[in-house]
Amino acid sequence: MSMEQVPGQSKAKSLLRYGLRTGKVSHAYLFSGPRGTGRKALALAFAKALFCTAGDEDACGQCIECRKFEHGNQPDLHQLEPDGQSIKLGQIQQLQREMSYRNAGVQRKVYIVEKAETMTLQAANSLLKFLEEPQSEIVAILLTDNGQAILPTIRSRVQLIPFVPLSPQELAAALEAEGIPSITARTAARLASGTDACRELIQQNGFAETRNVVIQLGKESLSRFTAAIVTVQQQVVKSEAGQDPQLLLAMLLLWFKDMIHYQAGRLEEIVFIDQSEWIGKHAYARTPDGWVNCMEHVLECGKRIRAHVSTQLALEQLLVNLQEG
Repeated sequence: MSMEQVPGQSKAKSLLRYGLRTGKVSHAYLFSGPRGTGRKALALAFAKALFCTAGDEDACGQCIECRKFEHGNQPDLHQLEPDGQSIKLGQIQQLQREMSYRNAGVQRKVYIVEKAETMTLQAANSLLKFLEEPQSEIVAILLTDNGQAILPTIRSRVQLIPFVPLSPQELAAALEAEGIPSITARTAARLASGTDACRELIQQNGFAETRNVVIQLGKESLSRFTAAIVTVQQQVVKSEAGQDPQLLLAMLLLWFKDMIHYQAGRLEEIVFIDQSEWIGKHAYARTPDGWVNCMEHVLECGKRIRAHVSTQLALEQLLVNLQEG
């Protein structure tokens, strides 16, 4: 994977490309941002570009070093992750020993430290001494969810590369690139933050079934009250869709929001894209304020369930409220 292929993070890419293009590569970087923002993927892509012999601002993917990297045969790339709950002093000392060996032909060595915030104080101080005497042929990339959890003395010796949450559109595109169907990716991208969380959500039992039930309930809730009650009883309470009622309600919230998106002409924002024809025919059944009221009823239903009201009772009351507007 090249840096260009990593979703989003235009600012982070710009900073890294500048270093590659001008030859002003820092001896150490801190990739800081929320989980699921592509820190590890961009770190590996950047490392690949550092080894690339083409001398461009991204890996060429064709040279010997790029091919070695892609096949996992780059001995001058070292990756370190916590041993249990933390990164320990012995791990940093071993890393330093590996960095001191003669390299395998290229002029640079790279090491990536995952979850750098978990370093023990002794490990962090040992790494600090290593960073205080930078060697031009060694590049450190520290990854963390929370840059403020890193020792200030370490932060002062690294270049900060900030990572921001991906937009729903970027998330959906990244998931689709992995082969996840568009309708599934669009839904997950509005319900979870980060690609990892989206994948976990999609892999949950009942995710696809819950989406189908929401479509049915969304349609029936407008004018077919009896049918909607039966759907709650048979396809929610007695099925996998009822195992996580908050997920069902979160999707139902998106359903009503799609009605507002359609009225506003924001067709690219519609989540239930496979239902666009039906949405187009019914979006004007209520005013935007009317759809907002529907969303408020859904949120209130979620509160009742969290307060231990029976899921069936809470959903049936929701249907009554939706009918009344």
